[in-house]
Amino acid sequence: MHSKVLKSCLALAIGFVLCAGTAEMAAAQAAKGPSGLPLPRFVTLKSKRVNLRIGPGTDYAASWMYLKAGLPVEIIQEYDNWRQIRDADGTEGWVNQSLLSGTRAAIAAPWMKGKGKSVYVNMRRDALPSATVVAKLEPGAMMNIGECNGDWCFAKSDGAEGWVAQSEIWGAYPGEAFK
Repeated sequence: MHSKVLKSCLALAIGFVLCAGTAEMAAAQAAKGPSGLPLPRFVTLKSKRVNLRIGPGTDYAASWMYLKAGLPVEIIQEYDNWRQIRDADGTEGWVNQSLLSGTRAAIAAPWMKGKGKSVYVNMRRDALPSATVVAKLEPGAMMNIGECNGDWCFAKSDGAEGWVAQSEIWGAYPGEAFK
């Protein structure tokens, strides 16, 4: 009797592990769009003038026009050659993929805009909270990102370069690492 209970428990445990593995694989597959690239993901606007449309096609009305190349946006959905994007303010719409670039950029703490004149994001010489501050970035300042290690991103902004805490920017996910 004891061995039957043990075998049943073992079978149940194996089934649980298999189901968990299948669920993890399904989640990993669900995280990729039709292009095979991860969803969501950060990219930048390639052109100075980009129409944000209410649907995936030129037949849909433009609800907004971006006027800044290099602006970071988040791709949240894909349909054919169209990408549904979200900007740092939370505005969503559709853009043709040809107007997007895989170049990475970020915005310094956009959620802190208007919180006071003494609020800054520190850019540091090294990827350490105790490292020398090389620049103080105002919330909303744009920067180009070269790499992130999961906690810090190496960035360039208005002639300054250094490391910025990943938690203080919009343009890289928490824990995301890339070169």
